[in-house]
Amino acid sequence: MDAKFVSNRDETIPLFRNPILEYFSHIHPATPIVVYLPVVVWVAYLAVVATGWFAFAGMFVVGVLFWTLTEYTIHRWAFHKEPKTETGKKLHFLVHGIHHDYPRDSTRLVMPLLVSVPLAVLFYFLFRYTLGDFHFAMFAGFVFGYVAYDSIHYATHHFPMTNRVARFVKEYHMKHHFVDEHTAYGVSNPLWDYVFNTVPEWARKRRRKPQPQASNR
Repeated sequence: MDAKFVSNRDETIPLFRNPILEYFSHIHPATPIVVYLPVVVWVAYLAVVATGWFAFAGMFVVGVLFWTLTEYTIHRWAFHKEPKTETGKKLHFLVHGIHHDYPRDSTRLVMPLLVSVPLAVLFYFLFRYTLGDFHFAMFAGFVFGYVAYDSIHYATHHFPMTNRVARFVKEYHMKHHFVDEHTAYGVSNPLWDYVFNTVPEWARKRRRKPQPQASNR
């Protein structure tokens, strides 16, 4: 079997012949923060006005958790679906395959606005028509979770991440790229990998490793 190509340099390749599509396939990593955090603040304000602080806090947390499930679901069952047709393989490469071939491409590490904005609008109206006044807080948490995900994803590829938790998150995602791409689908956290039994074996072994006992002396 041919070895899989993986670049370990911050480099990019053209995806589209159309210069407009090519331009919008690249994005600065700060863009989601600049675009979406003001949305989170505004919608959070509307949520507090509509339902009060207590309900806002609860639904905000639910929104964040729902984002993490969405993140896992899309990554596992959409981005890592193995297409059989040539058209499907080309589409898969455009959507996620290029990220696994060029994982350090700093211009394609966060979701382009051409994708994230329509998805945000779709989820906003989904929450609006199913949750009533609670949709504001749910959407604020959901979008905040998305911004955190994109920021963490970029950091795992380009920041040293020196504290204990950050080192684990970085290692968890890097080994998804360089060791086993069929596990560790959670990027911002491993929660749903534990729920759906896709935690890599190295992480399970580390969790089972006995901790040294503190001395009583």
